[in-house]
Amino acid sequence: MGASTRALSLLLLGLLLVSFPGALGTNPGLVARITNKGLEYAAREGLVALQSELHRITLPDFSGDFKISHVGRGRYEFHSLNIRSCELLGSALTPLPGQGLSLSISDSFIWVEGKWKVRKSFLKLQGSFDVQVKGITISVNLLLGSEPSGRPTATASSCSSHIRDVDVDFSGDLGWLLNFLHSEIESTFRKMLESKICEMVQKSVTSDLQPYLQTLPVTTEIDSFAGIDYSLMEAPQATAQMLDMMLKAEFFNHDHRSPVAFLAPVMSLPEEHNRMVYFAISDYVFNTASLVYHEAGYLNFSITDDMVPPTSTIRLTTKSFRAFIPRLARQYPNMNLELQGAVVSAPFLNFSPGNLSLAPQMEIEAFVLLPSSIKEPVFRLRVATNVSAMLNFNTNTSKITGFLKPEEVRLELKESKFEVFNVELLEALLNYYILNTLYPEVNDKLTKGFPLPLLKNIQLYDPVLQIHKDFLFLGANVQYMRV
Repeated sequence: MGASTRALSLLLLGLLLVSFPGALGTNPGLVARITNKGLEYAAREGLVALQSELHRITLPDFSGDFKISHVGRGRYEFHSLNIRSCELLGSALTPLPGQGLSLSISDSFIWVEGKWKVRKSFLKLQGSFDVQVKGITISVNLLLGSEPSGRPTATASSCSSHIRDVDVDFSGDLGWLLNFLHSEIESTFRKMLESKICEMVQKSVTSDLQPYLQTLPVTTEIDSFAGIDYSLMEAPQATAQMLDMMLKAEFFNHDHRSPVAFLAPVMSLPEEHNRMVYFAISDYVFNTASLVYHEAGYLNFSITDDMVPPTSTIRLTTKSFRAFIPRLARQYPNMNLELQGAVVSAPFLNFSPGNLSLAPQMEIEAFVLLPSSIKEPVFRLRVATNVSAMLNFNTNTSKITGFLKPEEVRLELKESKFEVFNVELLEALLNYYILNTLYPEVNDKLTKGFPLPLLKNIQLYDPVLQIHKDFLFLGANVQYMRV
C-alpha cells in the first residue's frame, strides 16, 4: 500500500465504515465524529506520507529550441530529472460543509537535480543543474460519499497547485549559455511540477485510497451466529467544526436476518472537542444484540440435581420437595427434577445519565424426570431481578466490553399442578445458580465485546466514557500505526 494511501486514508481518520443504507428517516445506531483536533492530526500525518510520495514522482525529460544574439540557433535538452529532497511545512485539513474535506499545504520546498545537453551545429555541450522550487501550495477537495452497498467513497473533486519561485542553477562547460533561457526554463519547470503534483493526488485517490476503503468489511462477525452491520446510512456530513458519519450499527443473526421492530433513538451529542474522535453508541446497538442472542436461545438454561452444590439443603428431587409440596413427593416418589429457565423477552439496556441498568424477566418451569425419559411439567415460576451494568473500552482490541452485576432474584409462583407452596425455599438455590453460573457465563461473553468501526492501522488511546440518555459517548485520541 502506497504512502499516498496512508495519507489520504488518514484524512478520514480511519473511521469511515461500512451493508445496506438505512431507510429515509431512520436514525443511526452509531455516530462517529471527527473534531478539528482530529483533523489537525490527520493533516500532520498526511503531510508526512505525501512528502514521501512526492519523492516517487517521475519527472519527464523536456527539450526545446533557442535563438540567442551573437550565438545563433540551437537545441537544449533536460533529462535524468530527480527529486533530491522535498519538505512540506504547513498543512490544514478543514471540513467543507455539504461536501467533505479540504486539504491545503503551504510554504513547501522541492529540490530537483538533473542533467542538460546543448547542441549547436556540430557542437555538443553538457552538464548538470539544480532547481530549487519554493513556495509550493497545494489545495485538494475530497468529496465524501457512500455506495448503494453502504461502503464509503472518496473522490478528488478538485486539485490545484501553485509555485511561487523557481531558481535554476547550471554547471558545466558553457552552462552560462543556458542562463539566457532562465525565464523560459523556469516557466517550463513550474508548469510541469504543478501538473505532476495534482496528477499524483488524483491518481492516489483513484488507485490507492478508494480501493483501500473497499477493503473495509460491510459487516463485522462477532461469533458463529451473530454479526454487526456497520454500513453508512448516508454520505459523511461535514459542518464548520467537525465531520460526522452516520452508521447503522445493528446486530443480526447470520442464519436469518429479520427486520428490527424498533428504531434507534435520536441522539443529542454534547459539544465536546477535547479528543480527536467521538463515538455516540446508542442503546439500539446493545438492544439489537440482546434481541439476536435472545432469539438464538443464548440465555436459556437448565438446572439438574448434579449441578446443585453438595452443601445445599435443597436438592432437585421429589423427596427434597416433600416438606412444601407433599403431593409431588407422593405422586412421583424418589424422582429427580429439572428446572428449565428462559428469558421471557429480550432484556433491553436502559441508559440514563451516569447509569446503566436492565430488568430481565425470566420464567422457570419444573419437570419431573420420569423413568421413561419423559419430562412431566409440575410448576412454573416467574423470576424478577434488577441488574446494573458497566461498559468499558479496551484500547488493545478497540472493543466495547461489558459487565453485569445482578441483584438477588425474586420468585413468584405462576402455575402449579399441586398445592400452592412457599417459593422462598427455592430462592437460595436459584440465586446460587444465577449468580455463580448463569451471569458469569454471560459476563464471559460480554468481556469479549464488539469492535468499533476503524480502518486498518488506526488505534485509539486516552479514552473517556460518558453515559447519556439513550447512548454511550466515547471520546479518544487517534494514533496511526505505521507499518
